Amino acid sequence: MKRYSISHLLACAASLSVLTSCSNGDETTSAQASKSDIDITTIKPAGPELGSFGIVLDDRDLDISPGDNFFQYVNGRWVDTFEIPDEFSSYSAFTVLFERSEERVKSIIENASADNAKPGSSAEKIAHFYSSFLDTDTIEKLGLSPISKDLDRIESANSHDAIASLMIDPAMPAHTPYGIYVDIDSKQTDRYILYLTQSGLGMPNKTYYQDAKFSDKKVTYRDYIVKVFSLVGRNTPQTRADRVIELESSIANAHWTPEKRRNRDLTYNLKTLEELQEFAPGFPWAMAFAKIGLEAQGEFVLREDDALQKLSALFTVTDIDVWKDYLTFHLINSAADVLPLAFDQAKFEFYGTQLRGTPKQKERWKRGVAAVNASLGEAVGQIYVDRYFPASSKENMQTLVENLKRSMKQRLSAINWMGEETKQEAFKKLEKFTTKIGYPDKWKDYSALNPVSGEAYENFKRINIWKWNNEISKLGGPIDDTEWFMTPQTVNAYYSPNRNEIVFPAAILQAPFFDPAADLAVNYGAIGAVIGHEIGHGFDDQGRKSDGDGTLRDWWTTDDTTNFKKLADALSAQFGEYEPIPGFKIRPGLTLGENIGDLGGLAMAYYAYQLALDGKPAPVIDGLTGDQRFFLAWGQVWKRATREEALKNQIETDPHSPAEFRVNGIVRNMDAWYTAFNVQPDDELYLAPEDRVQIW
Repeated sequence: MKRYSISHLLACAASLSVLTSCSNGDETTSAQASKSDIDITTIKPAGPELGSFGIVLDDRDLDISPGDNFFQYVNGRWVDTFEIPDEFSSYSAFTVLFERSEERVKSIIENASADNAKPGSSAEKIAHFYSSFLDTDTIEKLGLSPISKDLDRIESANSHDAIASLMIDPAMPAHTPYGIYVDIDSKQTDRYILYLTQSGLGMPNKTYYQDAKFSDKKVTYRDYIVKVFSLVGRNTPQTRADRVIELESSIANAHWTPEKRRNRDLTYNLKTLEELQEFAPGFPWAMAFAKIGLEAQGEFVLREDDALQKLSALFTVTDIDVWKDYLTFHLINSAADVLPLAFDQAKFEFYGTQLRGTPKQKERWKRGVAAVNASLGEAVGQIYVDRYFPASSKENMQTLVENLKRSMKQRLSAINWMGEETKQEAFKKLEKFTTKIGYPDKWKDYSALNPVSGEAYENFKRINIWKWNNEISKLGGPIDDTEWFMTPQTVNAYYSPNRNEIVFPAAILQAPFFDPAADLAVNYGAIGAVIGHEIGHGFDDQGRKSDGDGTLRDWWTTDDTTNFKKLADALSAQFGEYEPIPGFKIRPGLTLGENIGDLGGLAMAYYAYQLALDGKPAPVIDGLTGDQRFFLAWGQVWKRATREEALKNQIETDPHSPAEFRVNGIVRNMDAWYTAFNVQPDDELYLAPEDRVQIW
């Protein structure tokens, strides 16, 4: 059984809506300088970081009419000439900041010398974990010996109960068909509860197993599994691979589609342990939970209830030897980057090159930085914030957030499709929004996590066990309102519906998203729209189902629900016509929430920008009006070049529309954009006024 932390579920948007696609505060060490020791202003230029006012005008393709393809107009010269580095499947404005954050974290990590750190300190833990990950000589020398005991445990399993015990064990880091994690109960938000969810596939989702357009991926996936069994010394590797593929195809048949998994009305199914055993009797739930000390948990939420029912039945009818092959492969696959090079390379060849078109694996140190961020992220984050996040950025963001909330309130008052009763509930929800900016007020406690130098695989397991224990420790306790699900050094943002909170890590508060020295219009068109996007998630097709306290309940009148659905369906119809690659249309049911977030976010930001002008005319800069600069900033934020295989993967798995359509598909619904760029009926993006969708 796969143990998830909430941060893992960001990837599938089961709990949080993110902007884009995925400690105990111990003493200062040699790796942690205080703010007083560092001049943070030295990391920012005296003027705007980008261009003369915050936009890189040279990126524009002036041969393209804004009304024909606004994304290309804003970014076309860059997109047409930029060569994606071999280690990336795509490259964007997010990537620029990601690489900056990566270098900064590398510096923090490299300064965290175990020789100079206090024993038991975060600096020592970081140093041991990172050095072990980079010590490929030791990894090669040890071969499979570190993982051999776990492989032997799988081989010695002689019953379905024994297989179930392995699946539930947090010390067995293998992917399995059942996911389990702890989160706030969506209908009783003063308590935590265990959630059960579908899992268990080695390819991205069920489409990859069922759709003929991915038949080549299924072949190369089988080749990868064959290679793993060959490398681990198993006989008849082809037969074993066929059995794994056949089992995973059956798992895929049971799974819900990505679109269905978004529906929060369907993914809350509360059951007692007795009801779970009666509903899905094939898996020994009581025995499994007792193995990990959860026998006292009386209730569970099933996300994909009938999928879990089918997976439970599949568990019983599947031969033990097949499960052993499945677990062996997924154990190796999960741990490949801390195993000898042959395993690491084989995994990259499939997941990196075949699935995403990436020619070259990242340098080991970069992957080590990512591993530290994923494992000890807040320990690094404390230092990151001290060094690189000025207090003024937090203050400026707080002002911007309040302006965007003010904008949303006024827009709510003005819309004519929502009745007064629902509006009053919407006002209450908006008023109760919690905003988190930069970094947590309370840092994670890593005192129980003790990585050891030279033990890369064991450290991988220690992290998994620590994360699991950290999650289940919440059960029965009060809600921790200070908890974050991204680190400060993450270039992203999110909205949590069952917490009704919007969160903006420090690393995204940089140009092109946010620059205190940039033009007002640019900041509102960039970070303003990002703020609006996250607020908008509280009122998108799924976020709207929770109230101001985060409780999943229907607070809408029937008429208002009908009106909202008409608008959402119209937006879906627009996006359903977009076909970024022949044969790969955008899946509007998958992307609807993000599309509503983008549309509402940009509309909120534009209105907030007008409020900020306070009736005064915006200056003309470099021949561009304020409104033009506002929309240029939106287009610049989504500048991205993407490899074809990565784009196919995104279309099939990601709730975010591809970048070009996040730009073009939104601006064409905004009247102000037509006026700003004199868009006419013969332009390709033109929509008649009655066809433009305005929700928030």
